[in-house]
Amino acid sequence: MRRPDLAGLVPAIVTPMNDDFTVDFAALERYVEWVVAQGPAAIAVNTDAGEGPHLSREEKRRILAAVVGWVGGRVPVVSGVGAPATADAVELAGEARDLGADAILCFPITAFRGATGKDPVIIAYHEALASVGVPMILFTLQPDLGGVDYPPETLAELVRLDPVVAIKEATFDALAFQRTKALLHSLEKRITLLTGNDNFILESFILGADGALIGFGAIATEMQVKMIAAVKAKDYETAFKLNETLAPLADVMFARPVRDYRARLKEGLRLQGVLPRATVRPPLLPLDAEGARRVREAMEKGGLLP
Repeated sequence: MRRPDLAGLVPAIVTPMNDDFTVDFAALERYVEWVVAQGPAAIAVNTDAGEGPHLSREEKRRILAAVVGWVGGRVPVVSGVGAPATADAVELAGEARDLGADAILCFPITAFRGATGKDPVIIAYHEALASVGVPMILFTLQPDLGGVDYPPETLAELVRLDPVVAIKEATFDALAFQRTKALLHSLEKRITLLTGNDNFILESFILGADGALIGFGAIATEMQVKMIAAVKAKDYETAFKLNETLAPLADVMFARPVRDYRARLKEGLRLQGVLPRATVRPPLLPLDAEGARRVREAMEKGGLLP
């Protein structure tokens, strides 16, 4: 089993849509090329940023197969995997492996909520996924966004699973992030710590993140690649200067209601000419005039418009 190097920016890319809400594969190919050219460590598809919960199973297969083909091994491709039933999740993981995914991002599900100690439900679910033999990225997410913050006893058990190579820590809580980092450093096995906290990306790396698997990486990708490289090189002057542009943009993209961040990212990419339109699939709705104005203003202030 080949283990991908995920130390860097891993953009969770958006999924371009046609006006009739079908996937625009021509626009997706152009967009993937645009992202890869900016130097990410990997890219992730079929995630929340890519409207994964609103895609059919066949669409997810087609997207993953297409992206793997277009990328052609230039960077690893991560595919989001999650299903409420363990057997379905195992089947999806097997499909992702067979379609060429270099790793899977294991989404938390509602059955995990209320976990304490060594939670047998969470552990058994991930053990089943581990049997597929594809590198796995754990995913701990704040409950306010429908996720689960795994108890430390559970997380320690999950890290020991052989296919587990990384964790996306997305509690949006700096103290929780530090606790997870401390736990990982106390374990014999080492895995990659990926921040999923779009609201404190730079700070995550100062606190010890190895990489970032984030929806915000879908836009201003090159700038984020440079910022991460700078902070890793301890060139904090450059890193903080780049963050002066990126942080205000992230604040606009992930303002409340957070669910609109997909539409905001797409609108920003449309303004840049990267996407032909900013269509999102219902139940998500397009931005109103005020929302679109805020995105344009943030993009202009960041010098990101042509």
